[in-house]
Order: sequence, then structure tokens, then C-alpha cells
Amino acid sequence: MERELTLMAVHAHPDDEVLGTGGVLARCAREGIRTVLVTCTNGEQGDGPGGVKPGEPGHDEEEVRRRRLAELHESAACLGVRHVEPLGYRDSGMAGWAANRAPDAFANVPVDRAARRLGELMERYRPQVVVTYDERGGYGHPDHIQAHRVTMAAVELTGVPDKLYYTAVPREGVREMFARVRALGIDLGDGELPDDFGVPGERITTVVDVGAYADRKRKALQAHASQGDSAFFLRLPEEVQRMAFGTEHFIRHPSSRVRPAVPETDLFAGLR
Repeated sequence: MERELTLMAVHAHPDDEVLGTGGVLARCAREGIRTVLVTCTNGEQGDGPGGVKPGEPGHDEEEVRRRRLAELHESAACLGVRHVEPLGYRDSGMAGWAANRAPDAFANVPVDRAARRLGELMERYRPQVVVTYDERGGYGHPDHIQAHRVTMAAVELTGVPDKLYYTAVPREGVREMFARVRALGIDLGDGELPDDFGVPGERITTVVDVGAYADRKRKALQAHASQGDSAFFLRLPEEVQRMAFGTEHFIRHPSSRVRPAVPETDLFAGLR
């Protein structure tokens, strides 16, 4: 029996699904490809009401969890995602935060235990394509790194997907975008991008045009209204939003099963 074409995206927190994979999720949904969004944590270390941060008075993890999971489902609806699968682990917080030390934080969960749960979802949905983060978690967040480890273990355990991808931020492109923002007179603070932020362009194997789905990405980001980081992108000028939302970049993990030529413009190249 032929498997239904299926894309599974494995992310760490509610809202992570939008910037790196919101376009491919929306595009696949429009093309009739089944889409599955796995979100590993509940996002408890996100902003509370009024932007209150973890550890500050008034930050209620349970309330943040409830709101962020509701926002996740709203965002998924904007993107046309057919199946949302929250794993329900506790948000570990940014590197160096006190939340890192919680025994039940996602980053501290044994990889094999979480991989068995994710593997069960892979066995159920049988995705040909799985997308997650690279070994650095994109930018070093403990939960992103753990999501990478768990996904790799689940892929090894099940052997289900034909193709595995890592989301990627092209180093040259993000520097161009930030330069453009500053040229428009927008204050980004005193911080500078680290020299190793993003990945060199030559590592990127797959660039997907998702410009037709930029509005869906904006709406999905708006759904995560409780989070200040989301609001930042929505305040950028239209031309900068087009730079940020119009294309999505990936690195294809080597596979002996499917070897379409690179560069690719379609995650399902060689599968349809």
C-alpha cells in the first residue's frame, strides 16, 4: 500500500514552527501533503502576561503553558497543519537559566525515552520527510539541541523517513537583512550578531520559495501574541518581512535511500 505523502516537523517550543518551517508547512498543506507538527515542550519559560519574564513576580508557568499551547493550535490552523502532537515536556529555558536544572526539563530527559515517544509518532504517521534542527540547535538553545538528539535517535530507531532535513539560517542572508534594518533607521540595540550565527551558504542544500505563503506565516506569528520575540518580527518594515518570510532554507542529512541532486527547491524532490 502506497504511503500518503507526509511531512513531519519536530520543534522545541510553541512558535518555533513559524519562521523556519511555517512556509513549507503551509505549502505542503495546500498541495495536499499531510502535515504533522510535533512540539516537544509546553513553552513554560516564555513571557507571561504583560511580558513578565521567568523568575519575575507574576510569572505563572501554568498560565504561560496554557496560553502558549492554545496559541500553538491557532498558529497551526493558520498554516493548515493537519495534526498537532505536543509531547508535553517542560521548557528548559535559555542556556544558563535556573530552569535548566529542573530534573523534568526537556533537556534533562533521557534521549532514548523521548525518542521512543517520537518514534511511536513516526510509526503512526510514516512521514517520508522529517525536519528538525541541526546539532547546534540552530543557535544553542538546550531544548533545540535536545530536539535534534531525540529526532536523530527516533529516526535511527524506526528507519521511517526517507529524507531528514535541518532548518538553516544562511549567515550571509541574515547579515544582509540586519544591515538593511539598520539602514532603515531601526534600532536593534547595541548587540552584534556572533560571527558564527547561522550557517555558511555552501552548507545549505535546499531553498524553498514560500513567498506565496508569507501572509499565512504572519498570521501564524500573530497567533503567538504573548511572546515579544514574535512581535518584533511583525514590527519590521514590509520589505524586511519579505526577506525574512519569503524563503526557507534547509540542510539535507545524507541518506542512501533518496539522492536527488542538490541544490533542491522541494523537500519532496525524488519522492513524487
